[in-house]
Amino acid sequence: MATDTDPRLQNQVIYSVYLRNHTPEGSFRALIGDLPRIRGLGVDWIWLMPIHPIGERDRKGTLGSPYANSDYREVNPEYGSYEDLALLVRAIHEQGMRCMIDVVYNHTSPDSTLFAQHPEFFYRRPDGRPGNRVGDWTDIIDLDYGNAELWDYQVEGLVQWARLVDGFRCDVASFVPVDFWRRARAEVAEVNPDCVWLAETVHRSFGRKMRARGVYCVRDTEAFSAFDIEYAYDVQEAFDGYLAGTISLAHYLDLLDFQECTYPAGYNKLRFLENHDLPRIAAQEAHGWDLENLTAFMYFLKGTALLYAGQEVAATHVPSLFDKDVIDWGAGRDLSGLLARLGRIKHDVLGADDVFSGRAAGDVALLARTNADGRKLGVFSLRGKRDEVEVDLADGDYRNLLDERDVTVSDGRLSCDGSPIVLRA
Repeated sequence: MATDTDPRLQNQVIYSVYLRNHTPEGSFRALIGDLPRIRGLGVDWIWLMPIHPIGERDRKGTLGSPYANSDYREVNPEYGSYEDLALLVRAIHEQGMRCMIDVVYNHTSPDSTLFAQHPEFFYRRPDGRPGNRVGDWTDIIDLDYGNAELWDYQVEGLVQWARLVDGFRCDVASFVPVDFWRRARAEVAEVNPDCVWLAETVHRSFGRKMRARGVYCVRDTEAFSAFDIEYAYDVQEAFDGYLAGTISLAHYLDLLDFQECTYPAGYNKLRFLENHDLPRIAAQEAHGWDLENLTAFMYFLKGTALLYAGQEVAATHVPSLFDKDVIDWGAGRDLSGLLARLGRIKHDVLGADDVFSGRAAGDVALLARTNADGRKLGVFSLRGKRDEVEVDLADGDYRNLLDERDVTVSDGRLSCDGSPIVLRA
């Protein structure tokens, strides 16, 4: 881990906001009124998806992707002014939360200010034209970190923003040299020593594919030297396979155990069921998955939890990145009460120094987190079905911290009614 990573991040919750689609107004100021509700979910961080101007050349959709930014030093005028952003950050702080912004340092739009001023900072195809290494990201061109002056420019930008915000979510961080991120972290710390760094690392198959093509792609174990939190994309394909029925729950839990035994002490993987690049988890309920159990399962895992705006109302539609597509806040059932309870458990019950273990009994996940103060057990029936499972607990009654009801263990077996269970052992 980065040597100064705060272990308390393990027990925090990030809420991801796409300003364009969060409110009808789609502005910095419009979000302020929703902050008390978001805080009530147990949220510690607001992550603002990219706030910079969007390029017009090769734009996708009518308004373009926020990940095709045209100027690292400015804010998107569609959202308001810099002063409006500062007002929003102040309001986030007043609610007891912190703010991180998205930084997209692998690429820019083809008509970016940086390309106009410094075309030498950009990757070139064999024919000499600017382009990108992935191929199907048609609205962006890649930067070339072989140019040392680019490092200076990019670090200066991060230092600028670190005077206002509390952290950075770094888009496709795996494609940017980890040495750059280490330097950036050190220089940002001079103006904001508490800045938090979240890396969007990549799916294992994608990383393998890009490395086979000769593209730089840092491995998660190396990236931890520069970042406080990393995406859990290293096990995402296994989770997707479990939901699709192609692998067992035991297979997926074994990979979580591999994380526990492989990554540095204090490792922090971002835990999520959905984000702006993934399907809504509620849309998969048609396959019989139980949303409450999956949500509680995710919170119980080691690592910072992520909520994607709309998840709290079980939204099934993924808002477009490229057009105005406001979240339907009446889309589904309200999970706010469950999330608030899970947030309290995340903050007050689970320990940053817990040792994680898990096993499967069919589609019931039995997870344990243990430290010197004791053990916490989570029982999650991921199909929402009644079941009786063998547990390593003394016979007796235990209090379910999620609903304050008693759960009985008899003859070493626990009967669950299909609702998620979290208890102190």
